[in-house]
Amino acid sequence: MSFLDILHLALRNLRQAKLRAILTMMGVIVGVAVIVTMVSFGLGLQSNMLARFKALDLFNEIQVFGRGLSNLAGLERGSGPRQEGDGRRQRADKTPTRILDDAGIKEISAINGVAYVEPTVNFGVYVRSNGKLLSQFVGGANIPNASTRFQHFAAGKMISSPTVAEAVVSERFVRDFGYATPADAIGKTLELLAPPSESPDKKSESDEEEETPNFFGIPLDEPGIDESSPDIESRTFRIAGVLGTEIKEGAGQGGLRGMMPGAGIYIPLQMAHDWTITHRGPMSQVALALARRGGSLAEGQTEGYDTAVVRVADPVQLTGVRQKLTELGFGSFSIVDELDQIRTVFLIIDSVLGLLGGISLLVASFGIANTMIMSILERTREIGIMKAIGAEDREIKLIFFVEAAVIGLVGGVVGVLLAWGIDAVANRLAYRFILKPQGASFIDFFDLPLYLTFGAILFALIVSILAALYPASRAARIDPVRALRHD
Repeated sequence: MSFLDILHLALRNLRQAKLRAILTMMGVIVGVAVIVTMVSFGLGLQSNMLARFKALDLFNEIQVFGRGLSNLAGLERGSGPRQEGDGRRQRADKTPTRILDDAGIKEISAINGVAYVEPTVNFGVYVRSNGKLLSQFVGGANIPNASTRFQHFAAGKMISSPTVAEAVVSERFVRDFGYATPADAIGKTLELLAPPSESPDKKSESDEEEETPNFFGIPLDEPGIDESSPDIESRTFRIAGVLGTEIKEGAGQGGLRGMMPGAGIYIPLQMAHDWTITHRGPMSQVALALARRGGSLAEGQTEGYDTAVVRVADPVQLTGVRQKLTELGFGSFSIVDELDQIRTVFLIIDSVLGLLGGISLLVASFGIANTMIMSILERTREIGIMKAIGAEDREIKLIFFVEAAVIGLVGGVVGVLLAWGIDAVANRLAYRFILKPQGASFIDFFDLPLYLTFGAILFALIVSILAALYPASRAARIDPVRALRHD
């Protein structure tokens, strides 16, 4: 008996019991659809997360750690106060052994593959603009700057030169200071306010002045900062651009990009650094004194920077650059450090989702076995006749295997198509009721690669054939003499 004859017999048998075959096939269809839908959802989460990392410019940057002022003073990293944007700061892969000063920045810049190095300078300050006075965080930025953070502007453009008193601000700054639109802020000015550096003589004179009236140490009047006081120093900057941090297009979906800590205002890096040196806060003064007293920092030696962001020309060169940083005595962090852990988590998620879907396909396999056994009972006499005229046990088994394979193959294909339809509908519903009301663009929450498509069909085919093992073996063992007597 040729394979075509066996295929013809199998299809004829399925046609004779159409309803039973369709119901059995429905179990396979549902099982495959559940597996594909759930696994594709897990894969979609993973691909969307990686796409967001890429859109946020995290694969082109490395955060470098040196022995900063807090470390030189004997403080553990992370024990100090956290500033705006510090949530992105991570731990170094190794403890740094040298200070990240200007000389270190120059050495890092000379590493092959490094586009530029951007020391991290962030400080809090009172800012006056548009008749309002608010506290803001200010960051220093390299000019020019290749980070995608400074490529998207709601209005205006990037700071024109590292020596001009210009600034770029966030959209939140525009709202907080009462500008109607980002365009209205362009060309306006902002002032950074700080108390003047006090000399020892002036400080002793101020100590002799009458203290503010208080009640058991609680001031009776809190006047706050008086920006009209002649003792207030200020630095004026022209607003050149408003960053489009709230753009919600593509995988990035807005927000800050890159590893540089966030700030409401960005000014040229050198100007920001000079401001932090001139107007040290109390905690910085204490840390500097402790570092000099402990001998970690010599008199006249600069403390350098806690961290810096290294931008590589090509993500492929990231590993080599990090090795060079380690050789120079600096610690580093890259988002690549987290990818292995993230992939492990998603592997577990995908396995659990696939297992849940596989349970439904396992249930469907019992339906296939039941269908095959019922087919044996109905066709016992027919099997006896085939064996009486010379059909071998192998051919009898093959007929049942082909029937099961047809159910598995058709069920697998239809199940994949059903999963594709479910994914498409779910994507549209999520966009219509979740993303669109928030102003976000369309996101594909499901990832249906070819290997998942063909793998699901193959899995359904294998499960169906395995489900037919017992019925096929039972059919092959039928005694033709008894089978011919069967009604």
